[in-house]
Amino acid sequence: MKISPLDIQQQQFHKKLIGFDPREVEVFLELLKNEFEEMIKENNALKDELRKMVADLEDFKEKEQTLKEAMLTAQRILEEIKTNARKEAELIVAESQVRAQELVNSAQLRSMEIMDEIKELKRQKIQFEANLRALLETHLKMIETEKEREEELTAIEEKLKFFAKTPRS
Repeated sequence: MKISPLDIQQQQFHKKLIGFDPREVEVFLELLKNEFEEMIKENNALKDELRKMVADLEDFKEKEQTLKEAMLTAQRILEEIKTNARKEAELIVAESQVRAQELVNSAQLRSMEIMDEIKELKRQKIQFEANLRALLETHLKMIETEKEREEELTAIEEKLKFFAKTPRS
């Protein structure tokens, strides 16, 4: 059975001839009642504080769980970001390698085309030189032939002059 301060205050004792001083008992009971009231108030305050602390603890546990979940989510997202970045980097490298190979192939093809053009130009140069040489030889022969004609004409002219000077009979 729980005793309350009111129970203490209302407690009646039977009076006997030989017994305690009723005034001392009443003072003591009053003191006991006051102490008991203080203890009950303190107990209630402690219970309220305990309830508050338990509620706070539950709240902190919920927040801790939320933080753990947030951290796990953040780690998972970070791993996904790393994985995606790695994949993207690999893709960029692969694309760059393909592009580099295409550029090398294109450069090799262009190089072969230029070499073919150089060969063609050399062939054309040789042909041009041969044609020019043939033309020069032809002109040289024409000049020599012209020189020979001039010499023949000069010889004929001298013969004609000689005949023109000689008296006729």
